[in-house]
Amino acid sequence: MSNTSSGRIEVPEAKEAMDRFKMEIADELGVPLSKDGYNGNLTSYQNGSVGGYMVKKMIEAQEREMSSRRQ
Repeated sequence: MSNTSSGRIEVPEAKEAMDRFKMEIADELGVPLSKDGYNGNLTSYQNGSVGGYMVKKMIEAQEREMSSRRQ
């Protein structure tokens, strides 16, 4: 089994979409993410809330897709 970094995007073509998704989620949560990529001024809680909510939304979307395929 190989080690993978949790921050690495496996499909390079998805990077732009993931960046847009991250900014949308941050905006929803009121977390002021920097457009230039530096967010060292934010707390761990703020950064973690964005990542956690992104995962939650992706899981919900996958569950909806899987349930619609069964019907």
